[in-house]
Amino acid sequence: MKFILKYPVILFLTFIFSLFGVLQCQKNHKPLADDLNEVKKEILKNNVEFLRQTNELINLIEKESDQKNLQVKFENLRKTYKKMEWAVEYFLPHSSRFINGPALPEIEMAENVEIEAEGLQTLEEMLYPYEKQNKEEVIRLLKKLLNKNNTIKTNFLVISMSKDQIFDALRQEIFRISSLGIAGFDTPISGMSLKEMPYSLESIKLTIQQISTGKSQNSLQKINKEIDFANDFLKKNNDKLSFDYINFIPNHLNKISALLLEFKKDENIPDVEIISALRKNTSTFYSKDAFDPNAFTPGKEYEISPEKVSLGKELFNDNILSDNNMRSCATCHIAERAFTDGLEKSMSLQNSALPRNTPSLNYSAFQHGQFWDMRKDDLEGQSFAVITNKEEMHGDLNAIIVKINQNKKYNVAFKKIYKSEKTQVWHLQNVLASYIRSLAEFNSDFDHYMRGNQNAMTSQQKKGFNLFMGKAQCAICHFVPLFNGNVPPDYKKTEQEVLGLAVNSENKIADQDPGRGKFHETVAFLQHSFKTPTLRNINKTAPYMHNGGYKTLKEVMKFYNKGGGKGFGLHFENQTLSDAPLNLTDQETNDIIGFLKALDDK
Repeated sequence: MKFILKYPVILFLTFIFSLFGVLQCQKNHKPLADDLNEVKKEILKNNVEFLRQTNELINLIEKESDQKNLQVKFENLRKTYKKMEWAVEYFLPHSSRFINGPALPEIEMAENVEIEAEGLQTLEEMLYPYEKQNKEEVIRLLKKLLNKNNTIKTNFLVISMSKDQIFDALRQEIFRISSLGIAGFDTPISGMSLKEMPYSLESIKLTIQQISTGKSQNSLQKINKEIDFANDFLKKNNDKLSFDYINFIPNHLNKISALLLEFKKDENIPDVEIISALRKNTSTFYSKDAFDPNAFTPGKEYEISPEKVSLGKELFNDNILSDNNMRSCATCHIAERAFTDGLEKSMSLQNSALPRNTPSLNYSAFQHGQFWDMRKDDLEGQSFAVITNKEEMHGDLNAIIVKINQNKKYNVAFKKIYKSEKTQVWHLQNVLASYIRSLAEFNSDFDHYMRGNQNAMTSQQKKGFNLFMGKAQCAICHFVPLFNGNVPPDYKKTEQEVLGLAVNSENKIADQDPGRGKFHETVAFLQHSFKTPTLRNINKTAPYMHNGGYKTLKEVMKFYNKGGGKGFGLHFENQTLSDAPLNLTDQETNDIIGFLKALDDK
């Protein structure tokens, strides 16, 4: 049985928290009106069909049907799921993970329990190709899928759905399509993503019609028209290798998401009162202020403000934070280098090389897990770890606070922000974190192109983006538009990868850094795993990888093109990167690198 491992995901939310979230979401919402119960009926109808198709697939496997027939039936099953995906993903996030989540086990951190991978993606690995010796295992997984399907029915029979929740779920679905869907995240082997997309879009179209009133006829007609245009485009070309992603996203998906916001205004639908990474009033993924950094803070008192950013910038560049007053945060995080230092390895206070490369701070606000090994949950914890590390800054936070309280300018600034007589340690951590949260400009040529400037990118960069999304499969790890491993559209989980990295670009000796595995020694699939960083400003951050062993983007692309460490014969049993060669030509590699330069902020 061949497994193509992709994305180890740490399960941060247990079933209890997921259920609690749904119940909280329902508070203060009026139940669905009788005439809107058509929405729930449609979900349950698709659920019945999903059940029938799953049983049909079990019967075909039991009767030794041929591989082609099994694959056709499986693809139909996936299309049926896509019709109800918007609802299942939103209202039953825990169940959806085990219906269509990545084909890798998860870890429930609180209990350190490994949870078996199951669902459609796991089944895809076993059906492409199908090997008859795996018959019983495939049937077992399909029967587990039946149980999850029954969970859908049971929950939607009792869940009270309101109009604002339904709209919010549909809006999330268009953003899911615009990131995970178009990249083929959940169909990495069969490559069915573009063929499935019309079913997801049609579900949005139907449900919007079901919740609409006479107030929104104009915007409703526009949405229907744009979805029809998008589906016509998809029917003409749904081959992921030749698909025109660079035009489809701004000319179709972005227009649909913008029209959904227009529909919301026409219908006077209120915002669902849940803090989310994607702002409720953003029209597209690529709007200037689409993302809210406050969704990644530890609490309301930690929210970003201009005053915190300004003070944090001063302290970031002040040697007061180090023990010997000779080093600041800016010593290793240089603004002109996208807040890296240009060195292979970070340098200690004693001027000796540390184990890893200095990561960029740009866009680090939009991830859960800081440092290459994700050992800190947020930027407040990151600043604490760096300042107190004896090899990096060797500072004592309590001593630093004394110095700050003795500094009139700083003392006044902290009092003004926090309304406290004395500056506290968390205040210092928060202003530093606030400054780092501000280092996300979304001002690249790519951003301007996606906002409508057709001349912002060169023809080479456009070709490179299409390769990035299609043949090179970069976007199934570096999700647009953040280009990091934080999973859209709710951005509650950050992924990490085992690339099978070598010590340098000669790709002859395996890197032995355990990465995240250092903190989870009993979890095999986390050994040598590292956070998937953003590719924004990557042109400025050489050398590359956690060990700085790859000096150029060309060397990085050569590594991926070969199939990671396994492609070079390095021994990594738990490599999550597919070891299948990408077969990119030199020109295609250059085109992708050209596109990556379009991610530089100006």
